[in-house]
Amino acid sequence: MRARGRRVTSALRAFLRSEAIGGIVLMAATLAALIIANMAMTREIYREALHHATGPVLAPAIGPMTVHLWINDGLMALFFLLVGLEIKRELVDGELANPARRRLPVIAAAAGMAAPALVYLAIAGHDLALVRGWAIPAATDIAFAIGVMALLGPRVPPALKLFLTTVAIVDDMGAVAIIAVAYSHGIDWGALAAASGVVAAMAAMNRRGVRAIWPYLAAFALLWWMVLMSGVHATIAGVVAAAFVPFERTEGAPDSAHSTLHRLEHGLSPWVAYAIVPLFAFANAGVSLAGLSPAILAEPLVLAIAGGLFIGKQAGILGGIVMAERMRIARRPRGVSWLQIYGVALLAGIGFTMSLFIGGLAFPGNAMLEAELKIGVLTGSVLSALAGFGVLWLAGAPKPRNREV
Repeated sequence: MRARGRRVTSALRAFLRSEAIGGIVLMAATLAALIIANMAMTREIYREALHHATGPVLAPAIGPMTVHLWINDGLMALFFLLVGLEIKRELVDGELANPARRRLPVIAAAAGMAAPALVYLAIAGHDLALVRGWAIPAATDIAFAIGVMALLGPRVPPALKLFLTTVAIVDDMGAVAIIAVAYSHGIDWGALAAASGVVAAMAAMNRRGVRAIWPYLAAFALLWWMVLMSGVHATIAGVVAAAFVPFERTEGAPDSAHSTLHRLEHGLSPWVAYAIVPLFAFANAGVSLAGLSPAILAEPLVLAIAGGLFIGKQAGILGGIVMAERMRIARRPRGVSWLQIYGVALLAGIGFTMSLFIGGLAFPGNAMLEAELKIGVLTGSVLSALAGFGVLWLAGAPKPRNREV
């Protein structure tokens, strides 16, 4: 047992400090999916394995569970549970707890979600079949973005990494709200009422001082099933459940070993970072290029997503921060240059995981549009990663010293 009062480092924060490893795993999974989906010997095996029906029918609206559904609707709920835990931590006792500190990340994230959506609609909004994908370029993939930063080492000051993290957390809040409102369908009010009952039970456990992890995990599993049946996307259950996990706020030691939230986060983080998110990437990034010509890059959906990520994100975030400074609403982090801020704005255009996730909700079952959205996400994310890396490399270059004569 841990000694009473001993501090334990937040698993997710520790992961963020060495995100290069997680980024490499994610990149490897993506590359593997692309290779397997484009090899004649493995292409069909890959597709059939993902769509293999395993059963049972958990929700009549979606039919038998497939491997792909278990990953996207099941395992990703754990990803969103971890996201919810970090959101609660930051709102209660982190960077977002202080109103003055949260102004800039909130403004940057809001502008960084609105601008990509506007760019998307400007390019693809004339086609009513594509309008539903407006939110695809709105989200940032924190793992990839922080991973690129970590590869830059000391060229990136800690304040800049913390700023990107807080912007990405606010961004995640917006993405969750979008999924709940824009991509839910055919609401089953009976199942939703049952889900509300589970939430009430979790709130009661919290009030009564239940600190063991397993009752909250059991309630989360039941909540996930009820939400799945209700027509609201099942991953929302993760964020809702996280809101009721007890958090012990300790002055000077926010990562208390006795906090249920921290212990759950500590146990969940490695599984999400090194298994669930890479598995999601492997299952969703595999687009077959067979029969596709370079002309697909000029398709409206591809251009809209890539443009939203690469142009919209940087314009929105940089513009939001400039506006906040000019209007004296908030100031950029101390010791951080405008060129570094621009580099962060570029890295925020790495949408990958969340963009693929929202894209799957926007265009389910349409093979051609799914291929186009994957190409658009990959193109925009790669451009953002390379440009952001280059700008931050230049911005963090050591200043030449005058030689003594």
